[in-house]
Amino acid sequence: MSIRPAPALLAALVMAGTLVGLGAPAPAAPTAPTQVGADAPARATGVIVGYRASAPESTSIAAASADAEDKTTDADASGRVERRLSTGGVLVDLGDDATQGELDAVLAEYRADASVAYVEPDLVMQAFAAPNDTEYSRQWDLFEPTGGMNVENAWPLSTGGGQVVAVIDTGYVTHSDLAGQTVAGYDFISNAASANDGGGRDNNPADPGDAYAAFECGTNTAPSDSSWHGTHVAGTIAAATGNAKGIAGIAHAAKVQPVRVLGKCGGTTADIADAITWASGGTVSGAPANATPADVINMSLGGQAACSSTYQNAINGAVNRGTTVVVAAGNSNANVSGFTPASCNNVISVAATNRAGARAFYSNFGSLIDVSAPGGQTRNESDPAGTTTTPQNGIWSTLNAGATGPTTENYEPYMGTSMAAPHIAGLAALVQAKTPSLTPAQVETQIKTTARPLPGPCTGGCGTGIADAVAALGGGTNPGNDFSVSVNPTSRSVAAGSSTTATVSTAVISGSAQSATLSATGLPAGATASFNPATITTGGSSTATIATTASTPAGTYSVSLRATAGSTTRSATLSLTVTGGTGSACTALGNVSTGSLASGQAVNLPSFTAAAGTHRGCLDGPNGTDFDLYLQKSGIFGWSNVASGTTTAPDESITYTGTSGTYRYRVLAYSGSGAYTVGRKVT
Repeated sequence: MSIRPAPALLAALVMAGTLVGLGAPAPAAPTAPTQVGADAPARATGVIVGYRASAPESTSIAAASADAEDKTTDADASGRVERRLSTGGVLVDLGDDATQGELDAVLAEYRADASVAYVEPDLVMQAFAAPNDTEYSRQWDLFEPTGGMNVENAWPLSTGGGQVVAVIDTGYVTHSDLAGQTVAGYDFISNAASANDGGGRDNNPADPGDAYAAFECGTNTAPSDSSWHGTHVAGTIAAATGNAKGIAGIAHAAKVQPVRVLGKCGGTTADIADAITWASGGTVSGAPANATPADVINMSLGGQAACSSTYQNAINGAVNRGTTVVVAAGNSNANVSGFTPASCNNVISVAATNRAGARAFYSNFGSLIDVSAPGGQTRNESDPAGTTTTPQNGIWSTLNAGATGPTTENYEPYMGTSMAAPHIAGLAALVQAKTPSLTPAQVETQIKTTARPLPGPCTGGCGTGIADAVAALGGGTNPGNDFSVSVNPTSRSVAAGSSTTATVSTAVISGSAQSATLSATGLPAGATASFNPATITTGGSSTATIATTASTPAGTYSVSLRATAGSTTRSATLSLTVTGGTGSACTALGNVSTGSLASGQAVNLPSFTAAAGTHRGCLDGPNGTDFDLYLQKSGIFGWSNVASGTTTAPDESITYTGTSGTYRYRVLAYSGSGAYTVGRKVT
């Protein structure tokens, strides 16, 4: 369950006109693009000029172009007007090779002109990384009482139906857990090299990958695999739920609108401002009208700079059109006041918390934080940057295994304020779906005033607390009517094709007895659960029958047996072992490795050289455990994951088509101990 390095995941990228996703702490060099695992300081290749209404340049592109030529010449620089933005400002392009000195000189020329209302660098931003869904047990952020957001108990009150959430990010890569969950979006990346898809702006927001080589995005940047950041964010918001696979989305009845602004090396302020305008139903020159304007905008991106007029104008326009704007605070462990657009007015600025309910070590903080939400920690603060030591504490969501371009869909854990923000965007969709008449300001107030205090420490300010979905929807558990659930026995073994039973009992903890409906999640493929009776009065019991088919995979599964009364769900876990499968398939592949691991341990198997072809890997782990298998490839900067098998079962398999090189398999005993067998083959 380790994650492959995702440098731009936790972050908001804001470079001089470029934004980056918020997934990890950022470097400090003012002119360098975002580095692996960091929020980048601002860097710019142009300026945005706002003229006073009385100036001819405010309405005439020809006049603005002549003014730009005069001013850039006087500054010993070269520049041209590229276009007028949806916010009214004029974008003056200085070229990719513009130096910081040239930028400063051009800014000074404009600032000395009384007809100019404002001028600012065009900063580059970076990305900040109770259903039957098979990975739902890993989504502690939705249901655990300490660090979770109480989402599961909120679903009887709202699932976000009718809402559209725009994810302004890296775009969208096809994933079956998001099939049918999106509406048409747009690609606002105007620079063809950054877009990496053969062109500039168009109506296809597909994510081709944002990988880059060493030094490709600046003198001090390390190489990075594609992050698939926007797809991870989208899954948290609205992944299909109750479809017996993958994860559950917070607002799974809502739709995601992918709006692409972050490409290779980030994205520009100008492009992002236009995206905000378009997503909220505003007009952007050259782009078609948005047929499904967003009710909520999520921006898990940003950079190190004060809120600019360009951002503020775009955000104000969106809010005035009725769109709630949610922004990740950033991952630099610094005051959010120095980061944009998280420090802008009229946004919900979101800090990240860990599984213990404390401020995550990387999260920005300060008085401008509105609220906190789970962002996870895939490593401890003391662990080396880029490592994954606590994957179980990350935020699991939809992803892709491709190192450069898209290949096989998968699920991986990320950490960052980029992951916290979509929790709030999803919650905003739940709130607005329940009460469509609310304004963005009222949605923000409702989320903030119903948050609960952080169970753990927060130094510097984490807003009003951790958001509580049930409380934000006006629900909650009546402390006078509560109950518990138990199962006897707590473990069962069944042969594939047979059935087994267990007794589910409830007990009234306080208040009066209630009518409760029974259900089960976490069942293996092909298995079903039935209850006799299916509805009980709390204090009573029922017999659960779990039936498997001949094709049900062998392994041990954590089945959650649940009782739901009103908006309250209580559960107990049955450990179900299915026999009849075998690990002989692993041996049949050849190149067999065996060993034994204690819970939490991992081992790297011997490396091997392979020609281009299809890798098949098979892991047979001990029954009753959760063992994971990773295929890694060696590169100039060490080993990186190229494929993984990370279900909750003891057995895993991997199929991966790759280029020639040096590879190895890694086995992780995520939980449980015992002997394992790994087989591998390349064809």
